[in-house]
Amino acid sequence: QVQLVESGGGLVQPGGSLRLSCVASGSISSIFTMGWYRQGPGKQRKFVARINSGGGTDYADSVKGRFTISRDSAKNTVYLQMNSLKLDDTAVYYCNAYLRAYGATRAMDYWGIGTLVTVSS
Repeated sequence: QVQLVESGGGLVQPGGSLRLSCVASGSISSIFTMGWYRQGPGKQRKFVARINSGGGTDYADSVKGRFTISRDSAKNTVYLQMNSLKLDDTAVYYCNAYLRAYGATRAMDYWGIGTLVTVSS
């Protein structure tokens, strides 16, 4: 069984910063990518950032230059440093991992339950 647990959400003023964390645990054989998605009020879930096993990163255009994703492979943990937060960044942030569990024949996507980030004055 594999679990992803996010932490670090909360209330922050516009222009402020937050750091999200996500730990993957359980019967994990290999993690290929870890990343973040978000779902704002009344909106669909959208890609935010992703980091692969080699350290390569991708970002949504809306967060480039403000958010930084990083990863501690030894701890199966991914971080999202969010700076210069805007009202539009308000959303539930979901951790995603594309990984292969022990005994599985192929890799698949796993999701956390989400952590709420509210940007408000």
